[in-house]
Amino acid sequence: MPEEIPLQNSSLSGDEEEYLLQYTTDHSTEMDRVRRNRQNIFGRFFRQLWRYFTCQWETKYRDRSVAVGAETKESFPRNRIKNQKYNIITFVPLVLFLQFKFFLNLYFLLMACSQFIPGIRIGYPYTYWGPLSFVLLVTMIREAIDDYRRWKRDSEINSMKYVKLTKLGRVTVKSMKIKVGDLIVVEKDQRLPADMVLIRTSEKTGSCFIRTDQLDGETDWKLRLAVTSTQALNSDEELFDIAAQVYAEKPQRDIHSFIGTYSQTSPTVSRESLAIDNTLWCNTVLASGTAIGLVIYTGKETRSAMNNSEPRSKVGLLDLEVNQLTKVLFGAVISLASLMLCLKGFDGPWYKYMFRFVLLFSYLIPISLRVNLDMGKAYYTWCIQRDKRIPDTVVRSTTIAEELGRISYLLSDKTGTLTQNVMHFRKLHLGTVSYSNETFDEVASLLAQYHSQTPVSGHSQALASKMRRNVITRVEDAVKAIALCHNVTPVYEDTEDDVIIDLVSETEVNQHERQNVTYQASSPDEVALVSWTESVGMRLISRDLTSIELCNPGGRRERYTILQVFPFTSETKRMGIILRDEATGDIALYMKGADTVMSKLVEFNDWLEEECGNMAREGLRTLVVAKRNLTPEEYTDFEARYTAAKMAVVDRAAKQSNVIATLEHNLELLCLTGVEDKLQDNVRSTLELLKNAGIKIWMLTGDKLETATCIAKSSRLISRTQNIHVFADVNNRAEAHEELNNFRRKQDCALVIKGESLEVCLSNYEFEFLELASASPCVVCCRCSPTQKALIVELIKKYTGKRTAAIGDGGNDVSMIQAADAGIGIVGKEGRQAALASDFALTQFSHIGRLLLVHGRRSYKRSAALSQFVIHRGLIISTMQAIFSAIFYFASIALYQGFLMVGFSTVYTMLPVFSLVLDRDVTSSVAMTYPEIYRDLSKGRSLSFKTFFIWVLISIYQGGIIMYGALILFEDELIHIVAISFTALIITELIMVSLTAKTFHPLMLGAELISFLLYVATLYIFKEYFDINFIQSSAFLWKVTVITLLSCVPLYVLKFLHSKFAPPSYTKLA
Repeated sequence: MPEEIPLQNSSLSGDEEEYLLQYTTDHSTEMDRVRRNRQNIFGRFFRQLWRYFTCQWETKYRDRSVAVGAETKESFPRNRIKNQKYNIITFVPLVLFLQFKFFLNLYFLLMACSQFIPGIRIGYPYTYWGPLSFVLLVTMIREAIDDYRRWKRDSEINSMKYVKLTKLGRVTVKSMKIKVGDLIVVEKDQRLPADMVLIRTSEKTGSCFIRTDQLDGETDWKLRLAVTSTQALNSDEELFDIAAQVYAEKPQRDIHSFIGTYSQTSPTVSRESLAIDNTLWCNTVLASGTAIGLVIYTGKETRSAMNNSEPRSKVGLLDLEVNQLTKVLFGAVISLASLMLCLKGFDGPWYKYMFRFVLLFSYLIPISLRVNLDMGKAYYTWCIQRDKRIPDTVVRSTTIAEELGRISYLLSDKTGTLTQNVMHFRKLHLGTVSYSNETFDEVASLLAQYHSQTPVSGHSQALASKMRRNVITRVEDAVKAIALCHNVTPVYEDTEDDVIIDLVSETEVNQHERQNVTYQASSPDEVALVSWTESVGMRLISRDLTSIELCNPGGRRERYTILQVFPFTSETKRMGIILRDEATGDIALYMKGADTVMSKLVEFNDWLEEECGNMAREGLRTLVVAKRNLTPEEYTDFEARYTAAKMAVVDRAAKQSNVIATLEHNLELLCLTGVEDKLQDNVRSTLELLKNAGIKIWMLTGDKLETATCIAKSSRLISRTQNIHVFADVNNRAEAHEELNNFRRKQDCALVIKGESLEVCLSNYEFEFLELASASPCVVCCRCSPTQKALIVELIKKYTGKRTAAIGDGGNDVSMIQAADAGIGIVGKEGRQAALASDFALTQFSHIGRLLLVHGRRSYKRSAALSQFVIHRGLIISTMQAIFSAIFYFASIALYQGFLMVGFSTVYTMLPVFSLVLDRDVTSSVAMTYPEIYRDLSKGRSLSFKTFFIWVLISIYQGGIIMYGALILFEDELIHIVAISFTALIITELIMVSLTAKTFHPLMLGAELISFLLYVATLYIFKEYFDINFIQSSAFLWKVTVITLLSCVPLYVLKFLHSKFAPPSYTKLA
């Protein structure tokens, strides 16, 4: 079957397509084209106008050449941070638009506007405008405060002072005034205000360290290097005496790469390639020394700004369900108004009567519903953040607390989330011999013996076992390679400030022994390796741009010159370094990396693959270490070719990789290392708790398959008795089809799949794969990219319709966290980026159990009860209005006038109804002890059409009893109907709050008592609504009592019978 040709690969050229379009001479077609062009002009005009007011102009990125020490004439974006949603012009229009795009608010706006028309006016306009204005005012105040806080934070950053280097000396400028081409002086612990190329540092070697935790989520320091030519200048002022420029590629999102060149024409001619090691990105922090940078990108063109994608505005499932119910209620309003009109007849201005009936029954849709739910969400946030059992928890999104009670899928990162990201060196394998914690002292002994200064004497010692001597040599080579092949830098601090060290009499090694050493590297694995070599006697003393110095077990220093460094990348999965031994002049290439890559580069062996599998099954992260000796001629030839590749502007990375590949063959395999990443506290019990709660857990990690599978087993994510199906590597549609069929035949089997195979499956069999994977009890996706993590979350939501939660601790988890319905970040070793981007920030993975099972359950249950009771409050008064109108000849007259209608939903019942957020069905200990009761929440039974219609029946019954009772018992005057029915209505609502609540709380009683006393007081204040003499009579009291009992007692009886014969599952546990 031939491949499909993409549309863009059309065989017609641009000229031919233009000719075909002009071929038509039909007049109507020409008019249609003119009309479309006119519409496009108007469309473009309004889009540009909108962008003007909201400052959302499309940015066209371009590369640039920036002169050193001279002002740039080109225009670039201002170096200004702007996170505000609104400005002075757009605040009111945008807030109103965002509010009235919701059906509920738009409906009430129309109802309120109709009160300006005399013919359809009912009662006083403030009964409609009052509640609506209150809701809008609260929203505007909240939005204004949030936007002001954003503006204030932005102003603080934009107003930060920096030192700018000019021809006249150093001047102070604000961050927002910095422009492309400026030379900025940055001190230690100062934030970088823009993207810069490092020109000079206070270190003679031209190096400095930066902290990038706010950019990429990694807490380890990164080494940065100044341009060699500018670092060699005698003073900073000489930067203005040279003729040089820096070429920088157009702004990119990738924070791990950069292509640029430095060209100097006077007083000397030089040219250097620039890479990521020569850059200082905005929002990183200078960790050591003083640096001078040349600004190349500002404002929206910085790497930090380009990676700050706006997170989607999350709306909870409960809010969507409530919105659906309001649409049903709107349909009920129209149906009820139409019925009343039909019964009344179409005589006279019937359309006015129709609209008046719609207004009378508009209370079916309660505007106070949105306010009550928002206040409830704020209370849930307060409860979560003050829970002492999950300390330091931060809620960053206050609108989706109920989502925590509906989670069906939890997608978790591995490193730093399930594990501690604290590495410990556990195993060293040399092929014929293996060393572990128990035998590391033997490694130290062999090293000490190799470096012993005592000469070997005696014939018997000279004829010692060749095997023994071979092991000693191999151990020394392996340990030395581990101590040299890395990007670790030791940082020293004095242990005692008051001790004066004699720098003349003491050696550098002795000085360092008096100081605390901290190893800084881009990976905790490397720190673990170097710390281990120190423990066995091979200590890293110092490292700079050009050299590495070790102290061996014999106390002697070994110094090596760094000739080349090939950093670790996710593509190559290995790192290398070329060193020259200053003592012997020998040149060697050391490499280490993942076994999947290194196994193809080392000499043939029969043990590497098997031992890698063994270590992975133990949960260890493996690295293969190898070496190749180079002759001076080989290195000279390589250096020339590599320098030429580094100067390339086009395909620089590919050319560099091709040159490096010429050395990466027939490497001598030295050893295999195993590093352990310990599990977080209480991970096993928490995962077991969540699985019992019916939550399916997927592990999404960038680690390799064996390690991910081992961690899944050790954490009990995959039980010991559970079968595992490892999805085979697939490269095309046919292979994916066959492997999916193989997996389909297996029942109750955990799935383990690699990112490459996942990509093939999703490209060809998206639905089929998700169908099978979602039926699996557990899924582990290894070698997973951040984009794939987010894609998996989106696909689960799309095909299952279930609510998802994602938890992680690193910058690579941000996209997954933002894509999930509930994003949970952990403050861990990899920084705070995930926590800052999350909806809920935790300090430990184990806290997620209480967050979901206790707070999630309570938030959902409480909001479900609160929303339905508020709807019931509107239903009952609308029922009474319908009965009143029907009895009095279908008159479109309001039963309750003015303040009574406003007071009913605010002063008289607001506190008792809102007190339902204090209710709870089970205690926290029961919820944690019996997680199985969480399963029912995902079915959404607490708020459904079934429960909604039950409340409709209750409202019709109570409204009918109250209205008919008042009509039967009233005496001649209409005011008595109002007094009897309204009093019975208020008391009924207060009693119904107690009926709805499942547990008693003292504040509920206080709220009901306050509301009742306020109503009694208004009986004497609003004399235009009530007859004082009548309400003080015994007739009033017994009539109200009878009506209230008739409306409430049968419901209490039904509730009692239901609790006896069909109790909820949780009542048996309580």
